[in-house]
Amino acid sequence: MVDENRDMEGVGCGEEEAAAMEKVFEDTAVPSWTKQITIRSMVTSLVLSLVFNVIVCKLNLTTGIIPSLNVAAGLLGFAMVKSWTVLAEKSGLLRQPFTRQENCVIQTCVVASSGIAFSSGTGSYLLAMTPKIADPGSAAINVKELSVGWMIGFLFVVSFVGLFSIVPLRKVMILKYKLSYPSGTATAYLINSFHTPKGAKLAKKQVWCLFKSFVGSFLFACFKWFFSAGDGCGFDSFPTFGLQALKQRFNFDFSTTYVGVGMICPYMVNVSLLIGAILSWGVMWPLIQTKEGSWYEAGLRGGDIHGIQGYRIFIAISMMLGDGLFHVVYMVIVTVINFRAQQSLQKHVRDGMVEEQQIEDYDEKRRKKYFLKDQIPNAAAIVGYIVLAALSVVLIPVIFHQLKWYHILVAYSVAPVLAFCNAYGCGLTDWSLASNYGKLAILIFSSWVGLEHGGIVAGLASCGVMLSIVSTASDLMQDFKTGYLTLSSPRSMFFGQVYGTALGCVMSPLVFWFFYKAYDVGGKNSTYPAPFASMYRAMAKLGVEGFSSLPKHCLTLMIVFFVSAVVINLLIEILKIYDIKIYKFIPSPMCMAIPFYLGAYFAIDMCVGSLILFLWGRRNKKDAKDYGPAVASGLICGDSLWGIPGAILALSGVNSPMCMKFLSSSVNTKVDAFLKG
Repeated sequence: MVDENRDMEGVGCGEEEAAAMEKVFEDTAVPSWTKQITIRSMVTSLVLSLVFNVIVCKLNLTTGIIPSLNVAAGLLGFAMVKSWTVLAEKSGLLRQPFTRQENCVIQTCVVASSGIAFSSGTGSYLLAMTPKIADPGSAAINVKELSVGWMIGFLFVVSFVGLFSIVPLRKVMILKYKLSYPSGTATAYLINSFHTPKGAKLAKKQVWCLFKSFVGSFLFACFKWFFSAGDGCGFDSFPTFGLQALKQRFNFDFSTTYVGVGMICPYMVNVSLLIGAILSWGVMWPLIQTKEGSWYEAGLRGGDIHGIQGYRIFIAISMMLGDGLFHVVYMVIVTVINFRAQQSLQKHVRDGMVEEQQIEDYDEKRRKKYFLKDQIPNAAAIVGYIVLAALSVVLIPVIFHQLKWYHILVAYSVAPVLAFCNAYGCGLTDWSLASNYGKLAILIFSSWVGLEHGGIVAGLASCGVMLSIVSTASDLMQDFKTGYLTLSSPRSMFFGQVYGTALGCVMSPLVFWFFYKAYDVGGKNSTYPAPFASMYRAMAKLGVEGFSSLPKHCLTLMIVFFVSAVVINLLIEILKIYDIKIYKFIPSPMCMAIPFYLGAYFAIDMCVGSLILFLWGRRNKKDAKDYGPAVASGLICGDSLWGIPGAILALSGVNSPMCMKFLSSSVNTKVDAFLKG
């Protein structure tokens, strides 16, 4: 998944440029932490949080691939506040200039809010609890109907704990071990560049590009709506490679959202998706379907996991688990090695084997001064974690009676260690493995509780607990790194994270509910199939029922693909160690697994985005680098925001006036004859 392999382009700022950065701002006063948090920044964060929650919700419910939105958040935050300050300055009403610290607070709020939209599970573990995703005849104890009230309550209970779990380690992570946090570093350089004279000019051009692509994408989404009156109608079902290929979900569906996502994601992510789609829908599934009646019972409905759907879901799960387990183990090993190296270095320093430490440059001294200026008491963080954990132990069993207090206590006892591992690993590699910890929690807790006691719902709920803690911890440390490099106070960063988290806890369920009521969310042929809901449900079912519920030969194929995922990742890491460049061309097992369930349509869209960026780069590399992310962000925003008026029309009972459908010549002849008759 892209959220676990973030795009690291833009991190590679040269050392000379980095060293000279704070000299540019030498004469600019750094506001106190209270002045870094302004009314306009909070209002801007509120508006942008709504926009990004809609985007992430739509991505969650379509393919589950979430690109890094830090650049778009920083750029849009700069555009909105800068526009306001220019108008206020012309009218003589400007009281406080727009600073990079205020820009950083906005970016932190928006990313925190959109992060909750991902970790809230509205497109995965929460939706997986519903009767719509559950098998017919599932026991009532293993099903839970969604409602806005308990969803918001659950998110408020679990989403803040991760923030307090990692706060005491901020100085160790940022100052002592000097972890890079590539996404946080890239965001900091982006914000710093916006607020230099040269950077401000470029930012204005980027904003204009974003606006044009946003309008074009929104209008095109509106245009497509007029031709989508029924199932299989419209551009979504355009038979780009023929009708037979369309049946195997191979087509370009004109989704500007995923064209934009493809422009943001690394090339190898998109290629991996396409390879996975060809391997599964082009080769494996057609072959397995020929075994209907032998490997699995004939005549099963399309969504029955005891039929072909079982192979699609469980083989994808096995690849994801193989990839995730490898990276968890690998990250633990890397963490241990780095700790030992750090301890060895400190021993050498104490023993006098290192004659002198490297003299701190001007930037480092200035950044350390402001990073240490406004401290968050460790005692407050520890007390906050204990209080919130205690509330969770009491309240979560009220929301999910399948979980007992001791289940939650065990989860919160283990979570800080996992949060540290994830935050430390994220600082080294930019990978957040939060979803992998959540998947492991599903298997462990569903098996522990058991089917007859509601193990499926218990496993899914425990996933939410673990995922929220581990995810928010690494996100906060990324923001601390961004704050360190922009001279933003740790207190203002923490406030921004708390404010953004609170916004996400309210907005994410509300935005999801809007889609849930307007569309057939989770339906097999729906525009919003929510693929990870079915996968997470299948994981929980596997935990409680064991492998006996799988169709014939499915377990063998799962083992093969699990081992293949581990071997591929091991090969990549070995090639990296020896600096053999071929590792860049080896596909990612995690990315390959996603189309196993969905098909190739979105992979083709994303490859088109990569092709556009590649051709643009061949023509003008600098323009592609400067304006590509802005154009991509506009494409994503415009198409995603059409979901709001589209949902309003659906709720109002207004249907598209036309159905554009493609038929073979023989079927068309029969239809014409039928109409004439």
